[in-house]
Amino acid sequence: MNPILQTKIEGQINNNKIMIYMKGTPNAPQCGFSAATIQVFKSLGVPFETIDILQDPELRQGIKEFSNWPTIPQVYIGGEFIGGCDIVMEMHNRGELAPIVQEVVNS
Repeated sequence: MNPILQTKIEGQINNNKIMIYMKGTPNAPQCGFSAATIQVFKSLGVPFETIDILQDPELRQGIKEFSNWPTIPQVYIGGEFIGGCDIVMEMHNRGELAPIVQEVVNS
């Protein structure tokens, strides 16, 4: 991976408590998985940042290499890669996501 892109991604993840790489924006998601992920975080009532990977083809490929995860959306909480829509939904449904999010947001 391009070292400049890697540094850019690391900065985005480390400078935001919750970072979501998605297709589209929170108000206009461009895929169902991105929309579902955003709904989970909106329901938790916490601040989060998003980046529309459709606006940056290099970032779109780079984030997949960075996380070694092939799909979008990708969620990072407290600098840690959590996963995509399926993992976020499972954690939310089991009540595991909210405590992690609250701990990071309150830190």
